[in-house]
Amino acid sequence: MKLLLSIINHDDAHDVIRHLTQEGYPVTKLATTGGFLQVGNVTVLIVTEDEKVKGALDVIEKHSHSRRQVAVTPEAGMGQYSSLPVDITVGGATVFVLNVEDLRKF
Repeated sequence: MKLLLSIINHDDAHDVIRHLTQEGYPVTKLATTGGFLQVGNVTVLIVTEDEKVKGALDVIEKHSHSRRQVAVTPEAGMGQYSSLPVDITVGGATVFVLNVEDLRKF
């Protein structure tokens, strides 16, 4: 058994979850906030058999999209801070695949 811990951009989360459930993957959705931009995202938890991991990853990849965004970041210089806009890529998905024990065997 595997646990897929997927951090997905808020704009893509609805489509990803809908397609995962259509493919038969049970999901748990958690509202989370990213540390760098301090914006909302969604963490999706999926527990599935080892042989079904690739299918879940394919769905996540197909329905998660990266996009360009301007962010304001502080820049230090000469004892002062000023905010400079920076063009960054956001979105897509970050997925961790972890081994879990199947408690039904016990």
